Amino acid sequence: MATGIGSRTRAALLTAAVVAGVAAAMPTARAETFAATCSDGWEVSTVVEGVGNLENLDSDGNGGFYVTGLMDGYLAHVDRTGRMEKLVTDLHRPAGVRVAGRYVYFLTGDGLSEPPGTLQRYDIETGAVRILLTGLNGPNGLLLLPDGSLLFTTIGLAGPNGISRYWPETNEYERDWSSLPPANGIALAADGESVYVDTMTLQILRVRLADPAHPTLVSGIPELIALPDDMEATRAGTLFVADHLLGAVYQVDTATGATCAIITGLIKPGPFRNPPDGATSVRIDRDGDSWALFVTSMDGTLRRLRPPAGVDLTPATPRRAG
Repeated sequence: MATGIGSRTRAALLTAAVVAGVAAAMPTARAETFAATCSDGWEVSTVVEGVGNLENLDSDGNGGFYVTGLMDGYLAHVDRTGRMEKLVTDLHRPAGVRVAGRYVYFLTGDGLSEPPGTLQRYDIETGAVRILLTGLNGPNGLLLLPDGSLLFTTIGLAGPNGISRYWPETNEYERDWSSLPPANGIALAADGESVYVDTMTLQILRVRLADPAHPTLVSGIPELIALPDDMEATRAGTLFVADHLLGAVYQVDTATGATCAIITGLIKPGPFRNPPDGATSVRIDRDGDSWALFVTSMDGTLRRLRPPAGVDLTPATPRRAG
């Protein structure tokens, strides 16, 4: 793992070069994927569309979702019918969002060179908003752990990067819980004892909760040539990853690193690309008696992806597996 701000800056510059190179090769809105395709049998439908630049989502436990609008600066709720209500507005680049009981936790200040960001909490019952942490360095992905603590990733160039940890009950905060290159999406593994995280060095890593200083590689080049964003894992060990650069959702075998695309083309429409403008987050939630993937994208659409027969989407997250 790279350590030191110089290494992290070089990692970010390398990523910028990769983004620029791929963008130059894709002058139109047509999305390409370097991974094999495994899209047969997947059914795609729209939950809500035309709502700006969707960055992240989490289930409300009742068929709806809480979502964030990155450039539009909002936290909103989308109910099971697709009706959207903005709950908090005038936020600066909100990103990761997680629901815990009566509270919705969310981050602001997402980006490489944005002003210091925050971790905030929205009270579903009262509508009150409380700022819990300030001075965060480009906070992005957010994860609720089984013990009630929160992990969040950072991608800013203003200081150390990686994963931070916060305990809402005690207000304890460990900024450098796991030092990594600039990090983006984060998901709980099926064992409940580790998390997956992807970085701006185009890698997916596994971090053990008991040993956050020694991550291991799950996937990267050449299996994964993408700018991976937020993701979610199943109990079977499959990871579904949003690709912010190529507008795809990848299915990753966490045991082998093998990767394939279940959908592509989730990018902003128009004659020219302006990456990164693709898919931003994946969540697993109930779909009747089954499970489905729900995907946000910068094209302002929340989509439902129903799997083909034989694909087990039971999520790794315990609170959703009932």
